[in-house]
Order: sequence, then C-alpha cells, then structure tokens
Amino acid sequence: MGENDNRSIAIACQGGGSHTAFTAGVLKRILKENKKQYEITSLSGTSGGAICAMLAWYGLLTNDKDKSIRLLDSFWTDLSANSFQDMLLNWWVVWTSRMNGVVPTLEISPYYYPPWAQEYMKGVLEKHVEFNKIKMLVDSNPSCPDLFVGAVDVLSGKFKVFQNAEIGADAILASAAIPTFLRAVNIDSKVYWDGLFSQNPPVRDFIGDEIHTKPDEIWVIQINPQNRLYEPKSVEEIVDRRNELAGNLSLYQEIDFIEAVNKWVEAGYLPDNKYKHIDVRWIGTPDGNLDIASKLDRSPQFIRYMMAYGEKQAEDFLAHY
Repeated sequence: MGENDNRSIAIACQGGGSHTAFTAGVLKRILKENKKQYEITSLSGTSGGAICAMLAWYGLLTNDKDKSIRLLDSFWTDLSANSFQDMLLNWWVVWTSRMNGVVPTLEISPYYYPPWAQEYMKGVLEKHVEFNKIKMLVDSNPSCPDLFVGAVDVLSGKFKVFQNAEIGADAILASAAIPTFLRAVNIDSKVYWDGLFSQNPPVRDFIGDEIHTKPDEIWVIQINPQNRLYEPKSVEEIVDRRNELAGNLSLYQEIDFIEAVNKWVEAGYLPDNKYKHIDVRWIGTPDGNLDIASKLDRSPQFIRYMMAYGEKQAEDFLAHY
C-alpha cells in the first residue's frame, strides 16, 4: 500500500465469551497504530465481540483512541475473577462445563435463579460507559464511526441490529445473552438472545445506501477456528467443534454476501456510483486447542493471555498490511 493511501476500514468482531479478550487485544494494537494508512469508519460485534467493539467505539466518539484502549483494558480487568470467592466460582463454572459430556450433569434454566450474572455485567458496563450520553455524542459528531450490534428476537426469530444511538447497556446484554446461561433481555416489549443465532457479527450492515458510506476494506476478527486437524470423536470434542461451526455459520453467510456483491460489481451488474469492491481481510483466530469451556474462563491469567495473543496477531497483521 502506498504512503498516501488512506483506506476506510470496517471492523467486525465475532462473539465467543472470554475468548473475545483476544479481540480486545487486537483492537488495542490497531488503535495504537500511528500510520495514516487507514481510518476506522465502522465497527460491529456480537456477544463479547459487541462489548469490545462498543468500548472501542465509545472512545472514538470523542476522537480519543487512548480512551478506547484504556476502556478495553479496564473492562476486562474488572470482569476477571479477581476475588477469592469469584475465583472459586469461576473454577466451578469452567470445571462443570468441562464435565458436561464426561459425566451426567444437571442443566438448570437461568430462570430458576436470580439474574446475578447479567446484573453484574450491566454494572461493569455502566461503570465504563455513560450510555445516557451516547445519543448526544453521536448527534454532536456526525462523522463518527458507526456501531452495529447483533441480537435475535426470540419469539419472531428475526435478526435485530442495534445501531449507534439505539445502543444502551440492555442492547449489549441482549447480544451477549447466551440462552443456556442467561435470561433473554427485554427491550421495548421484545425479548432477545445472543446474536450467535442471527449475525455473528453483523457484516452486510457495513454496506450503506451511498457509495461514500461503504468501507474500502472489512477486517474480520474471528474467534472460532474454521479448520481442525483431526476428527472429533469424544463427546467433549464433538461439542467443541459443533460450537465452532455454529458460531461461524452466520459469519460466513455474511461474508458470502459481500463476496457476491463484489462479483456483481466486477461483472458490471451494479451501478458503479452506488457499489464498489470491498476487500475482506482476516485477523488470526485464537489458539485452536482451546475448548468451549474456556469461553467461560474469567481467570486473570487466561484473560491476560488472550489479550496478549490478540495484540501479537494484530502486530503480525499490520506488519504485512
């Protein structure tokens, strides 16, 4: 890429629980880059990816990349299991998840116990983001990046993408509402689950109505590995692989749509004053040896490892950009 090129970039952040600390590391390194080769014009995310995208976006609303970096660091530090009691709870949750498929385990509906986890998550989110100021910040900065957050309407099955000023703490909680662990989130008399079932993450929403709103490139921060080196045979391995494939299904449908539009543009089927070719680039996935249970692991050591690994992968990506 030439010295004077300045590309518009949309960043899509796939969901994946604690694995999205990797996404936080990737975003931190991207935001630290001082080269004027690209401009972030939009972000999207689902579940943990929505949290990371929102924290980065919130700083960008005030043109403060350092604030975005601080928020990504402080959120994951606060979400980590730091107290002795929380460390015990974290160990029990991860151990129980790993035992599923090895020994019979009891699954309990999240409606049978108080929504402590969601209340705690909401508290951490509101500690870092003043959601009541988002509309004012968006309205006062018309050139700010867009943010798209994916969820699904549980009753209608329709996809829902919350955008910009629509986004509050409840929208983020809705995107992260994994139904086996968390209750659906009620917003405007509708109930929502994790966007894993719809768009993980939203991508086609990056294509606006006008050509100037379309990015030159989409950078995908992928959490679930696409490939495996061996056939899964144990119950635990099968569950892990099924989770990865389910998490990737909607992502690849979104990317297939972008690639189809690219082919139509190249074939001259679409007006060149409204559509253009958009490059899709991928930033490496976390360690493929991680199991599904580790997506629930909030131990400080694991969070730090994932974040550092994300920064390293982004460093390698940018070095070849």
